[in-house]
Amino acid sequence: MKLTRFTDYSLRVLIYLGLRDDGRVTIREISEAYGISRNHLMKVVSLLTRMGYLDARRGPGGGIALAKPSDEIIIADVVRDMEDDLNLVECFCAGGTCIIKPVCELKSVLTRALAAYLETLENYTLTDLTQPRSELSHVLGL
Repeated sequence: MKLTRFTDYSLRVLIYLGLRDDGRVTIREISEAYGISRNHLMKVVSLLTRMGYLDARRGPGGGIALAKPSDEIIIADVVRDMEDDLNLVECFCAGGTCIIKPVCELKSVLTRALAAYLETLENYTLTDLTQPRSELSHVLGL
């Protein structure tokens, strides 16, 4: 399974903010740290804010910050919220037209694999992803 770039960037934004203990940051700062398009990050930050992961404020003293402690942000939740399609194959979708669907075991195998994948991610929080803290901070120029 491959995560979308949108989910990848969402996790990167959260990691950056999880490393920052000193207030709000701008999308520009994150964009420059990762070398990612500001316009794309604006969409990512907007959705992360709507989903309750970030607190975004405009104006003086504005910027973005985590909306809750990093140890309360479960990575599986982020992946589920950011991925618009966890349907690994056509038979996961309503109205799929695969002719072997009635007798095929692929769907049940992939269902178990996806469940195991998400179960593993349930064991990790944003705090876990911000380790090793000093090395990540150094690479990101913090």
